[in-house]
Amino acid sequence: MKYFRILLLLLVFPLFSATTAHKFYVSITKIEYVKEKKSLQIITKIFTDDIEDALQQRYNSSISLDSKKETKATDEDVKKYILSKLKIEVNGKPVKLDYIGKEYDVDMLVAYIEVANITDLKSLEVENKILMEMFPEQQNIIHLKTPNSRKSLMLDKDEPNGVLKFN
Repeated sequence: MKYFRILLLLLVFPLFSATTAHKFYVSITKIEYVKEKKSLQIITKIFTDDIEDALQQRYNSSISLDSKKETKATDEDVKKYILSKLKIEVNGKPVKLDYIGKEYDVDMLVAYIEVANITDLKSLEVENKILMEMFPEQQNIIHLKTPNSRKSLMLDKDEPNGVLKFN
């Protein structure tokens, strides 16, 4: 009986002491200034299930990403959502984001965007509100690479935009 109690304690105690996993809400946006092409090349990675939830709430509850049910309209909804949440200013002036397309990488949606005709980069202001309406703890990380430097920003609900300056 004593061994049974010890065994029971050893099996049951971990169940009571275990904590539930905390969901991590993050997106990563890589921006590279390619001077020779006079462009900003942007890659945004977002967890597929999180953006799917946002699209279902915003546009259509039957949206399904990365499946046989995905439609051309779904692709347009992804484009519309990302372009409504991501804004960029170069040298103090808003620029047009050209959505190129998307693909899936394991559990991430990877979106490709370009900004053309950037002859000089003195400052870059980024506003990234992706998923912030869904998850208050959402963090959007921005990595910028230029021919001469690398800089990063961490954006959240309290500070959804940031500025990077170059001399």
